[in-house]
Amino acid sequence: MSATDVLTVAVEGGVIGDGRTGANLALGVGLIGVAIGWLALARIAGRISIGNARTGAMAAMAAGLVGTALAALHLATSSGGPGTGNGIVGAIAAIPLGLIAMALGRRALARSRRTERSADRVGHEREFGATS
Repeated sequence: MSATDVLTVAVEGGVIGDGRTGANLALGVGLIGVAIGWLALARIAGRISIGNARTGAMAAMAAGLVGTALAALHLATSSGGPGTGNGIVGAIAAIPLGLIAMALGRRALARSRRTERSADRVGHEREFGATS
């Protein structure tokens, strides 16, 4: 299959799926991103003790980006309007869900960096003694 054929099939909606399949996929990926971002924030706050917060934050941002991109692609390729069964409303709902996942991931990443810096500072003070 040539690149032109692949793009033609993608524009017609054949890659993502017909009807609600693409919107459901985008919703699922966005929801997984939100869950991963929430777990990364919980890891940083010390409420759970499994996993790596930085890895979770990056995964949440990636899942949010993929979910938003899938939703936008589905919106661009589906015909009709809301209520036609083409998944327009689901794709519209998936865009903010993906953005929320990216925001949670970004917040978890920023908090992990802040926590890492303060831990380095405490370790430095223990090693060399307090300067004040």
